[in-house]
Amino acid sequence: MKRRLTLVLAGAACAWSVHASELTVLPAPQKVEMGTGQFTFNKQTVVAADSSLTGAGDYLAGVLRRSTGLPLPRVGGTNLRRNAIVFRKAPVKLPPGAYRLEVGTQGAVVFASSADEAFSGCQTLLQLLPVEAMSTNKAAGVTWSVPCMKIEDAPRFAWRGLMLDESRHFFGKEKVKQILDVMAYLKMNRFHWHLTDEPGWRIQINKYPKLTEVGAVGNWSNAKAPAAFYTQTDIAEIVRYAQQRHIIIVPEIDMPGHATAATRAYPGVSGGGNGFTFNPASEQTYRFLEDVLTEVAGMFPGPFLHIGGDEVSFGSKSWKTDPQIQQFMRDNNLKNEAELERYFVRRVQGIIAKLGKTMMGWDEITAAGVDTNRTAVMWWRHDKPGVLDDALAKGYRVVLCPRQPCYFDFVQHDSHRIGRRWNGFNDLERVYDFPDPLQAHWKDRQAQVLGVEACLWTERVADAHRLDFMLFPRLAAIAEDGWSNATVKNKDKFLERVRVFLRYLDLRGVTYFNHFEPAKTPEPTGPNKADPLANG
Repeated sequence: MKRRLTLVLAGAACAWSVHASELTVLPAPQKVEMGTGQFTFNKQTVVAADSSLTGAGDYLAGVLRRSTGLPLPRVGGTNLRRNAIVFRKAPVKLPPGAYRLEVGTQGAVVFASSADEAFSGCQTLLQLLPVEAMSTNKAAGVTWSVPCMKIEDAPRFAWRGLMLDESRHFFGKEKVKQILDVMAYLKMNRFHWHLTDEPGWRIQINKYPKLTEVGAVGNWSNAKAPAAFYTQTDIAEIVRYAQQRHIIIVPEIDMPGHATAATRAYPGVSGGGNGFTFNPASEQTYRFLEDVLTEVAGMFPGPFLHIGGDEVSFGSKSWKTDPQIQQFMRDNNLKNEAELERYFVRRVQGIIAKLGKTMMGWDEITAAGVDTNRTAVMWWRHDKPGVLDDALAKGYRVVLCPRQPCYFDFVQHDSHRIGRRWNGFNDLERVYDFPDPLQAHWKDRQAQVLGVEACLWTERVADAHRLDFMLFPRLAAIAEDGWSNATVKNKDKFLERVRVFLRYLDLRGVTYFNHFEPAKTPEPTGPNKADPLANG
């Protein structure tokens, strides 16, 4: 099949075909038509953008100036005829998240309806260049050319996320920024930041300084490790960095369970026992949490606040013998501790709604009867598909992140000794097959499925080297799961693209597990021991 397409740039007419077998863009675009010829950058190449799309133009020019040494000035006006990269408002309405990229011999145009879509087109254009374009240093002897083509692209899911647990081990803002860079390259747009749990509280709250003075001391490997946390200034810097990459950060403040770091700092809000839970029968607890969530909401402009809400029964046994809690249950006609847990979730949902945010939680919260219009759920218990069905039937919006295959604390190769297994493990191919095996559960409720997310819990991830090893290259598979329709996914072609992705990681100084030559990347252990986590 052949046809002709005339771009707005003079001299950009190309013959087109649908053959795109050598395209290395990751995740795979929905539709590609390859042309003949190429556009080559030179010292006179300029970048232009409509006023609402300037961020994408500035980002592209900033990346390429470092690697190419070309000036690539951003100029005013978008009616350019030759030797230009142009970001232009789409002349017709595009589907949500969609962009169009047209490359001719005299330049390239990204058509987009908003800044988010323009940024996606920017990432695709960068990936069409030699991979050295993503280096942080000038690459000598490289010809900076893009093949002529037309791409029409849009994401399969709106939510393409990664969850990082920093309570158990803390990695710091430079590592978080590096992860955000890779997420942007992969068109991922949600960074779910697990900031509080049992080992440590990692976010500064001005009204409660002991949360970091006391609660931030220790980690999963060493209970006496010096306090490690993000100041509010750090948070603001990281939020800005994420916004520049069109990534929304979703902070998680775990409650009512997994609260040990907080209750260690402020015992007055403890639910008893070892302090695993907040006290759900105390008004002091709700005042404390409203104060905390108010500060958190002020730091993160995104629409979501995540409360955890999982595994409360691991520490709620103390509620059974606490006279105050038992009296509170009688006064409020709560039949058992599970009903009290649900009462807590409803109270907190009201606080979050008052702050103008949508509450998120792990799938246990579906039993609480909270407002589905103001709540979204993360389905994580792969062995409980009925919970997914129940959440969808009740009308909740759902993010799919089941332990298998989305938990990256599971090992990724049979030779690996550290990490989780559960009748198998989560290798690259298994992650790539997701989420289509689950489609029977949501085929009639697709609008409720927000998207997909990888989750990295860090009990056995104590340093940045092992963090990278567990994330990459599996994160590329989740990215393609979230972006590319099943009709364009192809495992063999994906693995070819992963080879290029590994070169990109090398250029950015990111370590990884070499899926193709496992023996070349032995499993890093760091301070960890070879003692795999139990199933469950």
